[in-house]
Amino acid sequence: MQMPMQISLDEVLSMLLARVDSLAFNDENLKTKFNILARAMYRKGLISDEDIVDSIREEHRILADLGLIQEVPADDVIRTVAEGILQWVKGDAAAIKKAMEDYEKKLQELAKQQAEKPKIDVASPAVLQQLDMLSGKGKGKSKLIY
Repeated sequence: MQMPMQISLDEVLSMLLARVDSLAFNDENLKTKFNILARAMYRKGLISDEDIVDSIREEHRILADLGLIQEVPADDVIRTVAEGILQWVKGDAAAIKKAMEDYEKKLQELAKQQAEKPKIDVASPAVLQQLDMLSGKGKGKSKLIY
């Protein structure tokens, strides 16, 4: 009978991180290939702005038919998505940079709002028992909220 193989936690984490790195690299590689091909086809006139909008609408219709999304987004949402894709296809670096800056500002605002909200800290039962002991309370006489 074979002995079971033992793997340390560090080895498992290393394998998982290597896999995540590989997937991230593959994702970036696919994005680059898509951008290159889409730009070439757009410049040749094989893809128009309306083709992008129609394709996004069709994609969402298929997802809705499959039950993967509740409903097809509104036309203004589809156009917004198309604008983002077209910025990359057209290579509009200024618009992309502005959109990234706007997104960063929104994230900072959300982080600031989260920081201003009251926080509830949760202590472990062992810490609560230590606090009871330090305050001179015995078991069952604690005034701490669990």
